Amino acid sequence: MTQSSGEVHLNRKFMELIKLLNIYLNHFPKHEKFALSNRIRNTAYEIYDNISEGQKRYLKKTTLSNLDIAHEKLRMQIYLAYELGYFRFKDGKETDKTPEELEGHRFGSLSLLVDELGRMIGGWIKKMKDDSRW
Repeated sequence: MTQSSGEVHLNRKFMELIKLLNIYLNHFPKHEKFALSNRIRNTAYEIYDNISEGQKRYLKKTTLSNLDIAHEKLRMQIYLAYELGYFRFKDGKETDKTPEELEGHRFGSLSLLVDELGRMIGGWIKKMKDDSRW
């Protein structure tokens, strides 16, 4: 069975997010390596698990609900990391931007991907409701 176009786009968007997320998580403070950093990574993987499961189940209500919840957890965990200043790090690249500007850019890039992923998840839920397979 082949994936629908929407499923392919959702998978690609997730891969884009997890690649960037892992780069930034590697720069979190050492004391957060096994705390918030690990929770964010695990929540992201939970999202991917739910995407995979949702693509294979006929009745998707519980899986898509769990996916929606995991997505919101990820959004809040990334926001918490931003508020704690964990996106403000030196990466060794020469730049004329201040640490605050870099932090804002990093958080903004992740937030944009998380928002796009959320819209795709919301569209999937709406489609399932409309198809009355909810």
